[in-house]
Amino acid sequence: MTNQKKEVKVEFAPGAFDDFDGSQEELDNLQAEILSMFSNLTPEELEARSQPVDFEEMIENGEIAEVEKIIQALGNRDIPRKLQ
Repeated sequence: MTNQKKEVKVEFAPGAFDDFDGSQEELDNLQAEILSMFSNLTPEELEARSQPVDFEEMIENGEIAEVEKIIQALGNRDIPRKLQ
């Protein structure tokens, strides 16, 4: 049996960047940066780095539209969200 680390697989869901307001080059750079952030991480390492989302704090900071988008996205769970 091997002791290989199981790395996190990053896949961008269709429509994930529909609200992105920038050039194709900027989008490509953003996607590369996101992929780089998660490269060589195990699910356990990702969980250790994660922080909970505080909706109340976001609302207090006037980020109501962002809260609504997150809640709507969580309601549309057609794809599995479990780390693989």
